[in-house]
Amino acid sequence: MGVRSAGVTASLPRFPLAVLPTPLVQARRLPLWVKRDDLTGFAGAGHKARPLEFLVGAALAEGCDVLVTGGGPGSNFAPAAAAAASAAGIGCELVLYGDEPSTLHPNLALALACGASVRYTGDPDRARVDTAVVEVAAELRAAGRRPYAVPRGGAVATGTAGMVAATEELAGQLAAESVEPEVVVIASGSGTTCAGLAVGAAVCGAGWRVVGASVSRPVDRAAGEIAALAARCADLLGVPPPRAGGLELVDARGPGFGVASEAGERAAAVALRAEGLLLDPVYTAKAFAVVLDLLDAGTAGPVLFWHTGGLLAAAAHLAAAS
Repeated sequence: MGVRSAGVTASLPRFPLAVLPTPLVQARRLPLWVKRDDLTGFAGAGHKARPLEFLVGAALAEGCDVLVTGGGPGSNFAPAAAAAASAAGIGCELVLYGDEPSTLHPNLALALACGASVRYTGDPDRARVDTAVVEVAAELRAAGRRPYAVPRGGAVATGTAGMVAATEELAGQLAAESVEPEVVVIASGSGTTCAGLAVGAAVCGAGWRVVGASVSRPVDRAAGEIAALAARCADLLGVPPPRAGGLELVDARGPGFGVASEAGERAAAVALRAEGLLLDPVYTAKAFAVVLDLLDAGTAGPVLFWHTGGLLAAAAHLAAAS
């Protein structure tokens, strides 16, 4: 385990996973900049490697021997967690909602290949995963194991710190390019990513407008959860919480979480054909649709799209559609 020097997060235990910094590039045919967190270079994890550096770091610092977390059968976070635990030499127990699928999503296949043990809740309610994670951790503890329990998406203050460090990284890159974006757009599921970006922007004194494309929860519910998570992260780091109004959420769910939207499909096609960006239908395609809407509306300054990854899910979607 190592500790990376990274501004306000430097004192936290950290297990290096990602190849950093990820590139900041100007798009060739579209008027925007792209933060390429799809290129973190760890097991196809995309930006999920960032919170996991801190979560695994904390687990090792506490002497834990198994990481317990979960999500859905196609979760991007679950295989990233399995790969991170394996790299750290600890076990991984995954709790997935619903029943065991008849065919493996590539993300689930990757998690199994990394040695994760998988359990299913038998309940389609996604929220059941977080209570089941706590139950599994208790079961393991009773059996003499030392579990480290993490809710879906790493949505705790420690995981959120990963995006604070990422925002500091971005601020340095923008300064080097003499670019000040008007808006930074990122997909928002569990809220970890947006909460960390909001705290990081406040730490850096950034003037960007942060827009989160909420793909999982209604905006009113997501806003409260993100604000609470950002406050807990700021408290952990000893920095002020982000100002009210520093984050704008847009409802990008379309027909529902995990279901491709027409706007997302159009956006994914534009991103792939114009810029060679591979976007998944659950997160990044819907966020990029928000980017295209902002460009069509004539946003005053530069727009930055934070590509969070999801490459296996994107490839699976293309294969299923062909």
